[in-house]
Amino acid sequence: MAYACSFCGKTAIIGRQGSHRKGVAGGKWKKRAPRTARVFLPNLHMATINGTQVKLCSKCIRLAKGRQSKTSRKASKVSQAAASS
Repeated sequence: MAYACSFCGKTAIIGRQGSHRKGVAGGKWKKRAPRTARVFLPNLHMATINGTQVKLCSKCIRLAKGRQSKTSRKASKVSQAAASS
């Protein structure tokens, strides 16, 4: 399986990184650090959904938890209303 989120499809992207150095005697740009390419990886975790293990990014895990708690609250309200009537 690829290093990607199973829900949103977020994958690794390539970007550029450069370290900042203060100016030195003899010119600000004399010791300038080169910009290097690097890979930015998504924050993936293994999660179990409906009995199957999938890779999800942390944003999708937060969204799933929010949806789960909303549906469980609605279900509990409906069951309480049915029990009281």
